[in-house]
Amino acid sequence: MLPGRCLMNKSLTLPAIFLVAVFQCAAASPPRTVDLTSPDGTKLKATYFSADKPGPGVMLLHQCNRDRKMWDDLAPRLAAEGLNVLALDYRGYGESEGATYYKLPAAEGQKQVGGKWPQDIDTAYQYLTSQPGVNKNVIGAAGASCGVNQSIQLARRHPEVKSLVLLSGGTDRAGRAFLRTSSNLPIFASGADDDGDVVSVLQWILSTSPNPGNRLQHYTAGGHGIEMFAPHPELTGLITRWFETTLLKTPGKAPANPNHLAPEFKILATMEEPGGIAKVAEMLAAARKKDPNAKLFPQGPVNMMGYGYLQDGKNKEAIEAFQLNVTAYPNSPNAYDSLSDALAADGQTALAIQSAEKALKLLESDTTDTEERRKDIRESAEQRLKQLKGK
Repeated sequence: MLPGRCLMNKSLTLPAIFLVAVFQCAAASPPRTVDLTSPDGTKLKATYFSADKPGPGVMLLHQCNRDRKMWDDLAPRLAAEGLNVLALDYRGYGESEGATYYKLPAAEGQKQVGGKWPQDIDTAYQYLTSQPGVNKNVIGAAGASCGVNQSIQLARRHPEVKSLVLLSGGTDRAGRAFLRTSSNLPIFASGADDDGDVVSVLQWILSTSPNPGNRLQHYTAGGHGIEMFAPHPELTGLITRWFETTLLKTPGKAPANPNHLAPEFKILATMEEPGGIAKVAEMLAAARKKDPNAKLFPQGPVNMMGYGYLQDGKNKEAIEAFQLNVTAYPNSPNAYDSLSDALAADGQTALAIQSAEKALKLLESDTTDTEERRKDIRESAEQRLKQLKGK
């Protein structure tokens, strides 16, 4: 029997309460497996959790090291509150057909994530909104890790999405541009400090959005995405109440939260304007005259910005962004490794080698990054050096 699916009338006597509880629990629909077919014929699997009464819908999009079953604790809680929920397996994950994107050549994998996944998610979305009792005009979306960008892009394609929950992830330039104009789309975000730069990336997203009700649930430790649920069991309750407020009680609205804005992140908006990186570089140089240790902006979002440019084939802009990070964070192995990546893509082999070697040198005395992160940076830099020196 699903937890939290039983309703009781407090005015009844104990025996009556028991009988009503048994009846109502028995009447609750169990989750059902759903077979879907994407436009290209790929067979997909999803799970539908019915609220057993008319109400909004919620799409749940998993992180890229899990599948739809990661939501098996949260989804019944949402259904118990009157929300009809659909959790989807991306193609190549769980029980869905297809190749997992990271096992494909890089370019093909990017096309799958950017092109095929949205089609798959829209197929699932159409199923959700076609179910009896689902209010197709009031939908929520929750995503973790790579599901964060997919949730934002879903809202971008479908204005019926009135609320977002984002766990441990970021979005691309198109997603950020959409959020800047989405004052009626409240966002609940959560991340942990032991998960790399994810908290600063989420703060960037929230500072991009003009909605006054946005909220960040910030943990010092908790891991990545779904991993936060175990050490912080209250998080599922916070998400449930968030959707209850922004979908059931006041669709598209959350109480104003004056503490959600992070003024230091506003400079990132300047960075994305034409000529913005050069402008911020000048601001940093001026600030350094007063304070040699001035930073002005967080490292993580700029790193993500640079890789966004790199993915779009804008190598010069990527180099400019990564170079700015190196200037602001001269002791960061990751900043130099990322710069090396962009220089290599631009054909500047000698400088790419120099930056990769600098990253490895800084790793020897690095105490800021976690052991796992240092391992990832080392493997990235060493692999690139092997490729570049082989040429």
